[in-house]
Amino acid sequence: MDYYPVSIKNLIRSLARLPGIGQKTAERLAMYILQQSAEDAHQLARHIVELKKRMRLCERCFALSDDRLCRICSDPSRENGLVCVVEQPADLASIEKSGAFKGRYHVLGGVLSPMDGIGPDDIRISELIDRIERDAIREIILATGTNVRANPRLPILPAFWRRCR
Repeated sequence: MDYYPVSIKNLIRSLARLPGIGQKTAERLAMYILQQSAEDAHQLARHIVELKKRMRLCERCFALSDDRLCRICSDPSRENGLVCVVEQPADLASIEKSGAFKGRYHVLGGVLSPMDGIGPDDIRISELIDRIERDAIREIILATGTNVRANPRLPILPAFWRRCR
């Protein structure tokens, strides 16, 4: 990479740190950005900075949001008693793209994996239990992975059963 000027090398290194972007793809992206107008490059940079400034987690479900509540939690047409539990915001997006689910979500922000040292306090299980006990949740859909090492189901069930009695 010694054949590139320092500014291009720096951009390539930054792009190559993104998931799924290797050295060759980072070089292609850097060359593409270089060929774009200065305004297009500035717009890309502005969008990244704006994302970092505005993005937060929804106070209720922990989805990505620009506001206190995400658009799903703010939508009165969504079914309150139905909660789909997902590991990450990208999992929520995948389900939403289908258009089939009309309930609410709860994003754990990870997966319970005692073998990896990740316990209930490391992900948002206690917040889910609080929601189960506080809100009129009738049904929980666990849309999490089936990894044997990582299973978030066990701590959720006792609170749900207590509330259902």
